[in-house]
Amino acid sequence: MTRSLGGAESTAARLRAAIAGGDHLPGAQLSEERLSEELGVSRNTLREAFRLLAQERLVEHVFHRGVFVRRLTPDDVRDLYAARRVLETAGVRACTPDSPALSDAVAAVDAAHTAAVTGRWGEVGTADIRFHAALVRAVPSGRLHGLMDSLLAEMRLAFLSTDDPAAFHADFVERNRAIVTALLAGDRDAAASLLGDYLDDAERTLVAAATDGTAPA
Repeated sequence: MTRSLGGAESTAARLRAAIAGGDHLPGAQLSEERLSEELGVSRNTLREAFRLLAQERLVEHVFHRGVFVRRLTPDDVRDLYAARRVLETAGVRACTPDSPALSDAVAAVDAAHTAAVTGRWGEVGTADIRFHAALVRAVPSGRLHGLMDSLLAEMRLAFLSTDDPAAFHADFVERNRAIVTALLAGDRDAAASLLGDYLDDAERTLVAAATDGTAPA
């Protein structure tokens, strides 16, 4: 069935962007009445958008309570990083110095650095997502690209769980640059090692944040 631009997909895209931008934090309830009015869509369209976002694991329906932005558990974070290691390592191994994917990764690192200098940490997070998506684009598989995009959408929820985004992102900006520097030199072994250390450290930080977020009040 074909839907209009103002249908469920575009509504889901607007909500997805709002979640990624921190307008709706993990654990927040999404009010049908308020969002229907704010977005100018029917309740039915909004419910279909919620269904699409639930398939992406960005929101969840809680029986008799409503729809909430998902709050990742420590096991969710571990699972995401297990998948990312497989995909991103494959991307690094497939990357060559003249790969278009590497050019995209370099541009993402430059954008992250520019945003970090002026303290725009939300933009740093966006650039970080672009960087890791670009690595996987070195593998010629649209299915893997789609899978990585889905994983990174969930990663936004993990980023939002950190109390200090500046502290989380600042160190990783230069670590991303070290990875692309190794790839530009054709040293995929060094890049894979740097990536592995990066993912290990990021996982530990976000597991700790998820553990704090799920602890009883």
